[in-house]
Amino acid sequence: QVHLVESGGGLVQAGDSLRLSCAASGRTVSNYAMGWFRQAPGKEREFVASISWSGGTRSIAASVLGRFTISRDNAKNTVYLQMNSLKSEDTAVYYCALDEHSGVAVSTTSADFWGQGTQVTVSS
Repeated sequence: QVHLVESGGGLVQAGDSLRLSCAASGRTVSNYAMGWFRQAPGKEREFVASISWSGGTRSIAASVLGRFTISRDNAKNTVYLQMNSLKSEDTAVYYCALDEHSGVAVSTTSADFWGQGTQVTVSS
C-alpha cells in the first residue's frame, strides 16, 4: 500500500507561482511513474504531468506546457509540481498519483494510488 499526501496549494493571484509537493509513504516509490492531475468544479479529472521513475521521461499537458514543471526526489520519496504564471483556469483540486505497474508514465486510468488532493485557487 502507498499513501500519497499533497501539499502546497493555496489562494494566489494570476501570474503568481506555487510549488506542490507529494510525499509518499508505505513503500519506496523510486521504481514507479508518478504524476499530477487536476479536477475543476463540474469537470472531469484531467492529466497535468507525468514523470518516469528516473525523471528522464516527462510528459506535460499542452495547457500548462512552458508554465508547469514536474520533478522528483527519490531520496525523499517526493514528487513536485512547479507552477508558474498561474491563470484563473488553473483553479482546481490537484491530485498526485502513482502507477505501480509502470516506471515510465501514469494516466488517469492507469493510476493505482491517489492522494487526497490540494486546492489551488487563482484569482484574476
